[in-house]
Amino acid sequence: MALFEQVSKDIVAAMKAKDKVRLEALRNIKKVFLEAKTAPGAGDALDDADAMKILQKLAKQGRDSAALYAGQGRQDLADAELAQVEVIEGYLPQPLSAEEIEAAVKDIIAQVGAQTVKDMGRVMGVASKQLAGRADGKAISEAVRRLLA
Repeated sequence: MALFEQVSKDIVAAMKAKDKVRLEALRNIKKVFLEAKTAPGAGDALDDADAMKILQKLAKQGRDSAALYAGQGRQDLADAELAQVEVIEGYLPQPLSAEEIEAAVKDIIAQVGAQTVKDMGRVMGVASKQLAGRADGKAISEAVRRLLA
């Protein structure tokens, strides 16, 4: 089942369960999915890869908003954002640990044949594609830089 249909199905389940936080988060996800689907050039379709990118972006925005709210002393709003982020992360694949990222980057460095930091761009291109959705770009970049240094 496509991610879009799964979210739609989960909205109905959240309504029946009267789970307001989950329902609000799922409706927000569906709204963004529909906007992406109907965007010019989208062809009225949304594949799972694009949906995952959208979910990652929403989760990052939610964490950033929660940090901002917490910094301003609005813990109630921060908690609400984090509750929605938790729902969004339920649709994302489990993130890789630092050790798993490092092992994957070592394999990619061997594949590409990188030797120095000058080869970082080639390694990052492959690593970003292979680890998309499972690792943060910043974490990948740090691992690549550390291993090539």
